[in-house]
Amino acid sequence: MSSPRQAAIESCIQRFRTGTLTESDLRDTLQSLADGEDTRQELLYLQAGTASVNSGVIGMFIARDGEIDEGPPDPDDMPYDTVMDALNDGWRIIKFPELAVILDETRLHGPGVEFILEKVR
Repeated sequence: MSSPRQAAIESCIQRFRTGTLTESDLRDTLQSLADGEDTRQELLYLQAGTASVNSGVIGMFIARDGEIDEGPPDPDDMPYDTVMDALNDGWRIIKFPELAVILDETRLHGPGVEFILEKVR
């Protein structure tokens, strides 16, 4: 599925190939891309067993379009088995686990470590 940005670019490419792309068309497309009217940030919180991106995902939730989805209760049904799987699907890590907290044996911390990832659509 392509985003509105990708569709606008593809439209320009098609008009360029057919020789119908005008300077005005190109300027309008560039302006709409610069305005960012169609961008939304999605956040994916993944709890993993360790701080490695190859560690198995044990919990998640996603914030998308003003809604929070906690994902399936069974880790086997989650959309990503590892953080690396999410990276390969286009997510970008914006916050790595706090290693100082993980290594401090005097503090209690919840199950696993948390990665925060984003997609901008």
